[in-house]
Amino acid sequence: MHIHILGICGTFMGGLAALARELGHEVTGADRAAWPPMSTRLRELGIEPVIGFDPAQLEAEPDLVLVGNVMSRGMPIVEALLDSGLDYLSGPEWLGAQVLPGREVIAVTGTHGKTTTSGMVAWLLREAGLEPGFLIGGAPGNFDRTARLGSGRHFVIEGDEYDTAFFDKNAKFLHYRARTVIINNIEHDHADIYADVDAVLRQFHLLLRRTPGGGRLIVNGADGNIARLLEQGCWTAVERFSAGSAADATADWRAERVEGARARFHCASGEAEGVVELPGPHNLSNALAALAAAHRAGVDLERACRALGGFRPPARRLQLVGRYGADADIALYDDFAHHPTAIRLTLESLKQDHSRVLAVFEPASNSMRSGAHLARLPAALDGAEHVWLVPSGSLQWDPAAAFAGVSHVTPCADAAEAAQAAAASVHPGDAVVFMSNSGASGGAQLLAAALSK
Repeated sequence: MHIHILGICGTFMGGLAALARELGHEVTGADRAAWPPMSTRLRELGIEPVIGFDPAQLEAEPDLVLVGNVMSRGMPIVEALLDSGLDYLSGPEWLGAQVLPGREVIAVTGTHGKTTTSGMVAWLLREAGLEPGFLIGGAPGNFDRTARLGSGRHFVIEGDEYDTAFFDKNAKFLHYRARTVIINNIEHDHADIYADVDAVLRQFHLLLRRTPGGGRLIVNGADGNIARLLEQGCWTAVERFSAGSAADATADWRAERVEGARARFHCASGEAEGVVELPGPHNLSNALAALAAAHRAGVDLERACRALGGFRPPARRLQLVGRYGADADIALYDDFAHHPTAIRLTLESLKQDHSRVLAVFEPASNSMRSGAHLARLPAALDGAEHVWLVPSGSLQWDPAAAFAGVSHVTPCADAAEAAQAAAASVHPGDAVVFMSNSGASGGAQLLAAALSK
């Protein structure tokens, strides 16, 4: 079968391309632009993405067109597709119908931590010899691809609450029929889709309505919105996790730091120690959720804890880019910061190990650009000694006005100006972090070049 994918360079759709190739299909695709690492990985699969959405690409008459959620009504290629009579599906619909039937699906959901936790679960199952399939919405550190069919019965998927396609405005995760569902947290995000947190909760409750009674929900017991969700009705057994020094003693899964990166994990069947090579209490929580899911899949707790020591975080999740200065004591990080809570946690994590934290921040997500999170941004950025703000191309608010009177935030014209300013302000022992859910400005690379001088 010839499958043509519209929006193929997105992480999710590119992952579908890899799965389709493993299934033996001929795969082509198009996107607005092709950028690493996805463009590189597609070419490794023998797929050269078409740049642009010229309707002429449909003249090849593919057997099936998979439509990414970057496509919308009014685009010439979408109108041509609808007029052509060609068969089309959304990516999640195809995945749910062609890849996941017969698999034990583990879906990792929540506003934050999905990519890291999905990678952890896949890694723990892989190290236990279960050979899971997976589709992860980022570049996982332990695997050379974002998606793989796997030979085992389990399939780990990052369960995104973002909408599915222009013809299906419900969350992607509703197509996966998962039996094990992790819910890390729930906050208002994707303001272009959801008006408020109640709209987000409605999608999560549809997910609960689809989760079988014989399955399992693994949820953050400290999250108030998750508690509200469960009060709306739940028909599946629930395991709660709680991490950190204030962990709830009644939670089914608990964890606390022992020293450095070492942590102790507790559950009803016992306790074990493991190494979590990730900074910050939020990653301890991610590890706890992953352990619970792996244990549910049959992995021994001690074996899973040992495997944690070999876990490598996904790209751009507080990723150490390099060390600079005469004594290599200035650390540069690249982080996917997309939400005020994630920004605050990232800065808190870095402050644990560095004398000061300097940040270059690019508000690039739809919610950030629209101003939906604007009221919470000043407090979220308080953890940095200084922040240089880089406006994205379609910012709908004025940075100078928004941060008037906030002395430690300086709006800049572009990423190059911000990188130079940050490099000129750095001291030995500092951490410098580029924070954006888009790498289009090249902020991390510009900082690396400026710091190397």
